[in-house]
Amino acid sequence: MKATLKTPELLKNPIFTYEVMLKKSSAAANLANWVINVVGYNDIYVVVEPLKKSAEESAALANQKSEELRVVQDRVADIIAKVNELKSNLAEAEAKKEAVVAQATGLQQSLDLANRLVNGLADENVRWQKNVQTFQQEKMTMIGNALVSAAFVSYIGPFSSVFRNGLWRDIWLPDIVDLKIPFTEGVDPLDILSTPSDQAVWASEGLPADRVSTENAAVVVSCSRYPLLIDPQLQGIKWIRGKEGGEMVSIQLTASHWQKKVELAVSTGQCLMIDSIG
Repeated sequence: MKATLKTPELLKNPIFTYEVMLKKSSAAANLANWVINVVGYNDIYVVVEPLKKSAEESAALANQKSEELRVVQDRVADIIAKVNELKSNLAEAEAKKEAVVAQATGLQQSLDLANRLVNGLADENVRWQKNVQTFQQEKMTMIGNALVSAAFVSYIGPFSSVFRNGLWRDIWLPDIVDLKIPFTEGVDPLDILSTPSDQAVWASEGLPADRVSTENAAVVVSCSRYPLLIDPQLQGIKWIRGKEGGEMVSIQLTASHWQKKVELAVSTGQCLMIDSIG
């Protein structure tokens, strides 16, 4: 509360000043000046002392609050440090978790692959056992199959489709049976000499899809001697050119200097076709 000051009646008197009283008496002037100063000091003390006490109380309260603030700040710092530590532990735990999950995923994939491999090997075991039995049989039937295929390559080329079928089906196979040579029942020389993929490649090279043309191609790629093609429709020439491309050398014996072309083709390993033989 702010103090209320009341001016003494004496000081209200206009003659009660140092200057006026000095004209009367120096002693009275000094006494008046002393009274005035005492009253002024009292007024200042009355006003300042409460402010001083209030300032001291405020300073003490400020010190107390500062101490309480320091304690709170220390606690907050401890809490922040613990929070940061927990965040670091959480990040480390999450990293370990991700590593474990990745490892578990990898192990699960490896386990799945291992199960598939084991199951596949189990199926392969059954197939291998069957293949072993098949190979045991094929070791014997290979004799007759190779005999029929070799005869087909060596002798069947010049004949028509009807004559070919009658030759290997009606004459060769019964003869093999009579001679007790083992062979695969229902064997087809074309299946021995080529595969479906071979035949698809030949078709892409321009070979007609009929049985006779496919047989001719099988003979050409299987023979060890230079084959002779009877090709009135020029289908065989078309296929061989598609097969060999620009690397093939084609000659006619009526042309001049054909011997040089033969020598060049043989020395460079090129395919050589002698066309229009009489």
